[in-house]
Amino acid sequence: MDLLDWHRGRLSSRRLAVLVKHMPRDSALLSETDGEAADWSTTDYLLAAVVDHLAAANWMFASVHSDEDADPPERPVPVPRPGDGAAGSVDAPRPTAPAPAGDPDRDGASDPPSPAELARFFS
Repeated sequence: MDLLDWHRGRLSSRRLAVLVKHMPRDSALLSETDGEAADWSTTDYLLAAVVDHLAAANWMFASVHSDEDADPPERPVPVPRPGDGAAGSVDAPRPTAPAPAGDPDRDGASDPPSPAELARFFS
């Protein structure tokens, strides 16, 4: 595909937008625009959330079942995620959850949540 076809009028703007939107995850464009997040799939974000929740549950169980005189166990550190500058910081402010996929405030879009939206939701 020659991008000059867009300038020559042989490639519509809509077709070009569709081609760019549906580029493979390992494309140079997505690697440049998304950085490390381009390497993470939805499954990777969900697995990181599972690990974080399991670590928090184990920490709570250990805290409740430890002696009152003993030092409390250290809080678990979340799995670092791409684009999260303070992933290791427990006190870092958390972003708000994204709007649900069926929410009419999203301009009528019914697309599934992106990996970045899932990461914000589960963090």
